[in-house]
Amino acid sequence: MMEWLSGIQGWIHQSVRNEFSAFAAAGDWTAVLAILPLGLVFGMVHALTPGHGKMLLASYLVGSRLSILRGLAVSSILAATHVLSAVVIALVATELLSRGLAGAGRAPALEWVSRGILVMVGLWFLVQAIAGADRHMRHEGAAFGIVAGLVPCPLTLFAMIMASARGVPEAGLGFAAAMVLGIAITLGAVAVLAVAGRAGFAELLARYGAPTARLSRSLTGASGLLLATFGLYELAA
Repeated sequence: MMEWLSGIQGWIHQSVRNEFSAFAAAGDWTAVLAILPLGLVFGMVHALTPGHGKMLLASYLVGSRLSILRGLAVSSILAATHVLSAVVIALVATELLSRGLAGAGRAPALEWVSRGILVMVGLWFLVQAIAGADRHMRHEGAAFGIVAGLVPCPLTLFAMIMASARGVPEAGLGFAAAMVLGIAITLGAVAVLAVAGRAGFAELLARYGAPTARLSRSLTGASGLLLATFGLYELAA
């Protein structure tokens, strides 16, 4: 499976190079339009590879009480932040990043901030579960999506640097917009499965007399433990 995904990414990578070069040489906007469907597919496929907050998103939604629509909103915010953070870095520091594309896609400060806050979110969930509380802060889901998506998308960063190096940053921005939609589609599917799975699991246990409040606390605690563990693991890596 991973081999297949890598093969598709490699093909799209080369296609993006060709289309950016064609647009830079002739100023033909049809080349940019041809990139947009690639960006959409690229985003969907790329989001299937390890990372991109899929586990974090699922863990958070299982521990929360968000509806499917709100879960989709959180996943969309995560996707947008993931791509936009790369766009901002590329536009602000292209000349520095272009010196070593091999290291592009890493933003250590953002990664530390993101993972550190996720640890705190996980610990907050654990405290709630232990104390028997069931409170979620206003706009908590949106804040989670932003924090989890702070780590920049390396492929968007690559595309933005490539486009800027050829003098066509607008082509990179178009590609990034398509990437947001593609990643959001994949993460949206994860969100729907997580929320529906949580509801189905709760309904199943309720049929056998499991206390709903205790089940909610257990899911919140498990979610908090996963978030904190993942954040600590990434900080220690």
